[in-house]
Amino acid sequence: MSGVEGWIEQRALVPQQVYDGFQKLSQQAQSDPVQATGTTRNDTNIHLDPGRETEHLYQLNQGSKVSILQRATAEKTVPGGMAKPASSKNESAKPVTPLMEDWWLIRDPDGRVGWVLARFVDLDVPLEIAEYAEGQRIVAFFVLDQVADGDKKVPQYLVVLTEPKDGLPFDFNQVRVFTWNVRKHRYETAYREHNLNGFLPVTISQENFDKEGTLPVFVLQVKDDDGKMSQRKYKMNTPIVRRVLAPGEVKEVPTPRKKTRHH
Repeated sequence: MSGVEGWIEQRALVPQQVYDGFQKLSQQAQSDPVQATGTTRNDTNIHLDPGRETEHLYQLNQGSKVSILQRATAEKTVPGGMAKPASSKNESAKPVTPLMEDWWLIRDPDGRVGWVLARFVDLDVPLEIAEYAEGQRIVAFFVLDQVADGDKKVPQYLVVLTEPKDGLPFDFNQVRVFTWNVRKHRYETAYREHNLNGFLPVTISQENFDKEGTLPVFVLQVKDDDGKMSQRKYKMNTPIVRRVLAPGEVKEVPTPRKKTRHH
């Protein structure tokens, strides 16, 4: 080396195909709906694919704000990519199940898109609804609309949740809708559904329902026992949430449930 110092573009430090991969990923995710927002809890690498040993180009500083777009899982690797040693007891009894980790596809404020380890991101769930997670993990949250309570506007939320563990074969298995009781000035659980085999993205919109007027609508992607993906549409006419059946769809008989009040 001649000892010459100077600046070069960061992309020159990685193979061209890695840089091109990030550009392609950004284009593919350009229209993905945001599922939640979060904050990095430490310096975090942005990877091209889910996995600790995959290529990375950018790094987020601790406290960076990100938008959550998708979820994926990848096998957890130990430093150096070495496989975990087998247990000395009953080694041949059954194969070792690999440990899996959750990853988020994120977009940062500069528009860069990539995968980060999910445990390095704290979702910015509003405290007034986070306290009612009942030990479950909140995966995504959305403002359905706002209601007037005196001189302030209060948001009403859709929240999707799952069990507090990584590597599950679905993105979420529960949904809850929190509406605001303007008389008692508190949130109430207006709708709850369990045992879903749900996958992101969840989409939010508004739709006109004739006499009911324009109402908030959300659509869930759910996989059945045969692996077929379908969409379930719901409408909220505060505080009632109901399925919107597609032509030819048979209405399911819901399990009766009392409204949950939060003090």
